[in-house]
Formats: sequence, structure tokens, C-alpha cells
Amino acid sequence: MDENGLYQMPGNSDISMRIPTELIPICPDDGSNAAMNLRADDFFTEDEGWRRASAAYSDFLHRHANLHVLYLELGVGANTPVIIKYPFWQEAMDNKKAVYACINYGEASCPYEIKGRSICIDADIGEVFELLLADKAVIEHTCSVPPCG
Repeated sequence: MDENGLYQMPGNSDISMRIPTELIPICPDDGSNAAMNLRADDFFTEDEGWRRASAAYSDFLHRHANLHVLYLELGVGANTPVIIKYPFWQEAMDNKKAVYACINYGEASCPYEIKGRSICIDADIGEVFELLLADKAVIEHTCSVPPCG
């Protein structure tokens, strides 16, 4: 570590792949190892908060199965599409009253089967919201992608 607290690449490019213990994050409440609610292997960290949210979402899906629903996806990338993107597509396919919408720079797409009930905006989310809030937005919505395999 240098005088600014930064780690620099060794001159000989010999990387030890070790992290000093004092740099490993800990919980400020009890001193236990910190764990982000992120994917680890094939699973997300599923704590009590995650379980409550999952149950509430399942309940929402059940109660709104055949009603008018907007599945709004904001910036979901290709890293974990099975959490939001693919389930939203499936729900929109199963519910003919549902609309799928996404705002995603470089990754706005939908399957062919829901193209007629989809709004895909390939743009920066912040810029889209600025336009919407300024009441100047004229957003052409198309979804011209082939069906997902």
C-alpha cells in the first residue's frame, strides 16, 4: 500500500492475490463479516429481508395475474437476467393485459411474442427521466429484436 492508502501494481507484476485483513469489510453493528445482497455462485444472499420481499412479490403476481400490469424494467443488464428481465417477459407473455417496458442503454429488447405490448427505450435512464420530468419527451417505442432463444 502506498502513502495514499492505495495498492499499486508491483513493478515486477508479481501479484499475490491476497487482501490484508484490515481491508475486509465488517458489519458496523456486530463486527461480523459483511455480505452484500449479491449473487454468490448460483444464488443471491437470501436473508430475512430478501425472503419478505420475495413473498410480497409472489403475492403481487398472484393477486394481479389477469389484471392490467406494467412490468417496468430499469437498467437490468445481462449479468442476472433471471432475477427481473426473464420473469417480467414471462409474466407479460402469460397475462395478455400486461405491458412490458424497459429503459436500458444498449440493452433494450423484448421477445417477439410480446413485441406488440412492449415499450423498449434504448437510452440513458437519467436522460429519459429528465425529458419526462421536463414534459418534453417524445419517445418512439419499438422493439425490433428477434425472439429470445
